[in-house]
Amino acid sequence: MSVPASTESAASGSSTIVLFHSVCGLRPAVHAGADRLRAAGHEVIVPDLFDGRTADSVQDGMAIKDAIGKEELLKRAVLAAAPYSDRGLVYAGFSFGGSVAQNLALADEKTRGLLLLHGTSDIAEDAVADDLPVQLHVADPDPYEPHDWLNAWYLRMRRAGADVEVFRYAGAGHLYTDPELPDYDAQAAEHTWRVSLGFLAGL
Repeated sequence: MSVPASTESAASGSSTIVLFHSVCGLRPAVHAGADRLRAAGHEVIVPDLFDGRTADSVQDGMAIKDAIGKEELLKRAVLAAAPYSDRGLVYAGFSFGGSVAQNLALADEKTRGLLLLHGTSDIAEDAVADDLPVQLHVADPDPYEPHDWLNAWYLRMRRAGADVEVFRYAGAGHLYTDPELPDYDAQAAEHTWRVSLGFLAGL
């Protein structure tokens, strides 16, 4: 569960990816990530669950999230993905968006893959994810994804039947892929995207 050496892989096929933003909203870094995926041949849908609102810190973003409410946000996410669900989607997300992506992926029997950047969600005891490819990239340590939580999350995912890879980045901040935030770690971010593109190419 540590970071191995990796090289960037060209996509052998394309996927339709629904990419959910972090609790900081639909910031430029999310669009930049979507552009990387499109350049590799994927179709990428980037829903705005916050109706244009963004934040410069996790704390401010949490206030936006809480004001909208968990149920409303999940409804917006489901409605955003629904028009494409018959294709067999790859769900992906940053931090809070990762938790949204995970919830949708585990509820969609046609899911092709799950890519989590900086965030996870709880897993129901009866969850089924037979052979679902899952990849998580997370800072180490991460105050929002502590080691005990991640270890338990990994075991629950495996018990549900998912094929899980976890990559931890020592010294990186929580949202280390966003160049405009204090958490940014260029080396960790570039490695994350290289490995992620390889993961997607193999689906």
